Order: sequence, then C-alpha cells, then structure tokens
Amino acid sequence: MTQVSMTVNGRAVSGEVEGRTLLSDFLRGDLRLTGTHIGCDTSQCGACVVHVDGQAVKSCTMFVLEAQGTTVRTIEGMANADGSLSVLQQAFKDHHGLQCGFCTPGMVMASAALLADNPKPTENEVRKYLEGNICRCTGYHNIVKAVLAASGQHIGAIAAE
Repeated sequence: MTQVSMTVNGRAVSGEVEGRTLLSDFLRGDLRLTGTHIGCDTSQCGACVVHVDGQAVKSCTMFVLEAQGTTVRTIEGMANADGSLSVLQQAFKDHHGLQCGFCTPGMVMASAALLADNPKPTENEVRKYLEGNICRCTGYHNIVKAVLAASGQHIGAIAAE
C-alpha cells in the first residue's frame, strides 16, 4: 500500500492505495464521488472523464499514484459555489443534452475542457472533440447545441438532425 494525496474539487484528500488502483476507482470507491462513471474499462466511452491539473483525462486509464500532488476536478466540482448549475451544466439541461444521463458527466467534463481550450468552437470542432465520448441515447445533436450555447454562440445555425 502507498499513500497518495491530491486536491479533489478544492479539498485536500489522501488515502492508502495499491499501485494498480485506477484514479476512477479511487474517486468512486475511496472518495465516494460516484458521478465519475465507469462504462467500459477500456478508455473507449469517456464516461469517466475528469480534469487533472486542468487537462481532460479518462480516469479509467490513469493510476491514482500518477495523480499524486495534482488537482483533480470531477463532475461534482463543476457546480457554482452556491450549488447552482454551471453555465455548461445548465446548457445541457436547457438544450436536452442528456437522456439516460450515464454519459453526461464525461460529456460535461470533456466539453468543459474543450471550452477552456477553445471558447468559441464551431459545430464541427465540438463534434470532433467529443469523438472520444460515447452516447447511446441522444444522437449528439443536442449535446453539440448545449456546448455551443454554453460558449455564448447562436445555435440556430446548427444543421437539423
């Protein structure tokens, strides 16, 4: 067992872990932050996306020991300080960017990373960026609308489904 410490959603956390423990397992099991979903265990679906030092990471592919000393943000850390939804979360709600909700945490986290890197992406840039995230319910159209709306862009120009 090895001691690991990091900051998660603004709070210092630590724990004893085996070297093979994945970041996703530490977040869900040890910290009980179950918004980070495990969909495939093979890095295909993107449901486990979190931010590590500001970068989008599929947490099922990262050992928790690699996150030693980092700052991690999960979907639970996306809300505003008063508990209200962030602009991006509200846009997902307003534009029906979710159905079953399983992929939503990873979609929101990936989309937040995109908007941090590219505050005004095009429709094609959003679609390309989210290729590593699988949604089996929405068809992506409303997810793209939500991301563009969160970026402050007019969404009427998005191609029809």
